[in-house]
Amino acid sequence: MVVVSHDRAAALRRCLESVEKSEGRESLQIIVVDNGSRDGSARLDADFPRAQFIRLPKNFGLTKAMNIGWRAADSPYVFFLHDDSEVEPQTALRLAEALDAHPDAAAACPLLVDAEGRPAPQLGTLPPCGEYRPAQSAGADPETVEYPRGAALMMRVFAIKAIRQIDERYGQFGADADLATQIRRASKKTLLIRAARVLHRGAQTKSDLERADALQGQAVFTDKYAGFVSGLRTRVLTALRLLFTFQWGILRHVLAGRKIDGAQ
Repeated sequence: MVVVSHDRAAALRRCLESVEKSEGRESLQIIVVDNGSRDGSARLDADFPRAQFIRLPKNFGLTKAMNIGWRAADSPYVFFLHDDSEVEPQTALRLAEALDAHPDAAAACPLLVDAEGRPAPQLGTLPPCGEYRPAQSAGADPETVEYPRGAALMMRVFAIKAIRQIDERYGQFGADADLATQIRRASKKTLLIRAARVLHRGAQTKSDLERADALQGQAVFTDKYAGFVSGLRTRVLTALRLLFTFQWGILRHVLAGRKIDGAQ
């Protein structure tokens, strides 16, 4: 299990507390990749001695941290989990069992729910538009889905190795859409397992840099799968929309091509 965190010590504590209650905890390898936190997250290792903490010197964004995390794992499956998520005790085991039972599946995801237990925004479309809809709480289990949000996703490690790594042209946003596309291109499936549930709180607001990073991710996706011209058109149209809606802060980062870590 790989948990990526940045400056959310309280959320990370709740996440790890839920993970420690997992069925079959003795067989789970917990890897926390701390993205240069300055809020005391680094001190949580004393409270969770069975978890492995990898501390990065700055916030390199979600994608690079995910790559660092899965490479450190020693398992055929890796369960990527956002730090604002909390797992039910049976979740990890049920996802692994689903992958064991379906060799044509490269990934499996739980049902994301909110604090009231209602389905939370989870399923997107390809190409990604930044919008997600909740999954139905009832239906076929497992169900094949096109593009689940990366807040909680278990993948076969060999599926990641087959593409060498998660594409680090994405910063904080976009890697989950890319993985979903790569799974489809390999003629594999992603399964939604409703019997496995994860509480996903989700960020209520995003900074200008985070919003710019998300828009850059959409442009990277378009460039990669639809070609350079389409990617350039996406960037131009995005810049014009931001200009005419007076979103100067986001526009500044978009024009600079800046990702969450400040890289271009």
